[in-house]
Amino acid sequence: MISWARPHIRKLSSSTSSRVTMIQYNTRLRELTKTGYLGDARALFDSMPCRDEISWTTLISGYVSAMDMTEAFALFSDMRVQPALHVDHFMLSLLIKACTLDMNPNLGESLHGYAVKTGDANSLYVGSALLDMYTKANRIELGYRIFDEMPLKNVISWTAMINGLVSCGHYREAMSCFAEMCKSEVQCNGHTFAIILKACADLGALSCGREIHTHVIKKGFDASSFVADSLATMYNKCRKFDNAVRLLERMPTQDVVSWTTIITTYVQMGMEESAFVAFLRMKRSGAGPDEYTYGAVISACASLARTICGEQLHAQVLCKGLLNSLPVANSIISMYSKLGQLSSALAIFHEITNRDIVSWNTMVTGYSQEGYGEEAFELLSWIRIEGLRPTESTLSVVLTVCGNMAILKQGMQLHALVLSLGLEQAPTIQSALINMYAKCGSIKEASKIFDEATNYDIVVWTTMINGYAEHGYSHEAIDLFEKLASVGLRPDPVTYIGVLTACSHAGLIDLGFDYFDSMSREQRISPSREHYGCMIDLLCRAGRLDEAEHMIKRMPYECNDVVWSTLLRACKINGDADRGRRIAEHILDLDPNCAGTHIALANVYSAKERWTDAAEIRKMMKSKGVTKEPGWSWIMVKDCVSTFVAGDQSHLHSEELCDVLNFLCSGETCVQDVVSLVYDIED
Repeated sequence: MISWARPHIRKLSSSTSSRVTMIQYNTRLRELTKTGYLGDARALFDSMPCRDEISWTTLISGYVSAMDMTEAFALFSDMRVQPALHVDHFMLSLLIKACTLDMNPNLGESLHGYAVKTGDANSLYVGSALLDMYTKANRIELGYRIFDEMPLKNVISWTAMINGLVSCGHYREAMSCFAEMCKSEVQCNGHTFAIILKACADLGALSCGREIHTHVIKKGFDASSFVADSLATMYNKCRKFDNAVRLLERMPTQDVVSWTTIITTYVQMGMEESAFVAFLRMKRSGAGPDEYTYGAVISACASLARTICGEQLHAQVLCKGLLNSLPVANSIISMYSKLGQLSSALAIFHEITNRDIVSWNTMVTGYSQEGYGEEAFELLSWIRIEGLRPTESTLSVVLTVCGNMAILKQGMQLHALVLSLGLEQAPTIQSALINMYAKCGSIKEASKIFDEATNYDIVVWTTMINGYAEHGYSHEAIDLFEKLASVGLRPDPVTYIGVLTACSHAGLIDLGFDYFDSMSREQRISPSREHYGCMIDLLCRAGRLDEAEHMIKRMPYECNDVVWSTLLRACKINGDADRGRRIAEHILDLDPNCAGTHIALANVYSAKERWTDAAEIRKMMKSKGVTKEPGWSWIMVKDCVSTFVAGDQSHLHSEELCDVLNFLCSGETCVQDVVSLVYDIED
């Protein structure tokens, strides 16, 4: 009597013939390996009175599935010394698969040699396994040779070849291989379609992706979830978000991947509310969100500024133990940063034990957006201390801080770091450098960066156009805008803001209106509130206040205080007191306590010598308790930023600084006197 490892399995009778007993042994062995009871399977294997090729193959397969390659190859070595046993092509393909999973192509090459020696190399199973191993080891040429030498090719070998090419980034070659497969008698399966759709996605080949979509429908694979997910990913990467959502929404059942793709697509479309609704539907359907789902929906909460929802999702993540997942943790840090809760973001950041560069970038971005420039610089220093390589994103954010704070010295140091890292030709870095130099007043250096750019990128050109426009180089900005078509670039909405600003500063009214009209007529860009603001500024600078007011009233947007304030300032310059009062009333309806509007209206009256009206406005300000917020200035000396307002006495050395300024203003001091005073202050 033979007693099995599991008591519920019936015992075998000793009277059973040896051949039937072998079948039953192998059946039981297969059951144990498939259900993961490898210890019991090994005990049964060792107790078998005799073993055939099926017995050995079954147990080795179990070890390979469990990723125990050491035991799998030890068994193979034992099998080879058994004189009555033959290593067939099934066994060889299994062992080559083990080499692929274990990333051991050198051992795989030895098996390849053994297969050639035994005549099994041309076997369909061995050839497909070798092909898969070599392509996944990035040895494409050898994989091609194996593929070409195969006398027969089935869907597995074709799919393995296409998958290898896609994995190595040879997308066009993969598509050519797919075309050859379609010409052959071999039919594609779902895996083939999913892999070639990835090639289309990474290439951005929308037309090819659509053709493959029709084949998918014809073959009936459109109901397959992983093929549908691949199609949706392709449409997403080709910026056809509507197609992706419709495709997934029509599926009879959605798995976690489908739901996550739907949510991610809505976020990419800027439809965060729909993303959140989809997440709630996913929860009701019984599908369990994974780390990528939470990462997407937390991003949606951040964009919607839903603090409570974000905190609830944070709690769910903690309950599910997903905070150790970097995508989730980084999304939570980003959410709290966008909501202005930097202390919460920093707490999560410190809880992460395996921080990556994305974690650091998120914190740097958070501090930068909240105006904490010094802290952003400190984090950049820590990134380098931790041995991490700053990315384009990190450096572009900190360069933006330099531009906003007008600290040229630190910006130049970052430029040197960019050069040492070899990132000077990255478009994001180039645009950040141009912006930094332009905002720091070094427009010539910004122009030099632009001239050295080798890649044509609309963001880089737009940044340079805006830089020229802001510095009063209107004709240079317009000339650059006119060259866009010759280098194959199309202006975007931000580009038009730059060129319209240039026209405004140069007083080129007709040209400004030509550009404004061409936006919708030629580029299919609907003018935004900012574009209308540029045109109103253009008319105001030209003194055409009637036209400016008319344009404000016919804007397809709700008029805010910014455009009215532009017209109000023009009323002061042009001495139009009556219009100024009417405009001021519009602004005060929107913001009754706007100090700038009260002061601007008082200045309008003063310019017309209507002193009584001006005094009345200032009296009204005092009765309302409206005060103008002072404008702050700052200066950096010896890496220390000092801020001040007019008449500020809060600085430690304010008295000495005022003495220096008085000496300079008197015109009676010499250089030696000033140097002596400065040294006294430093002491």
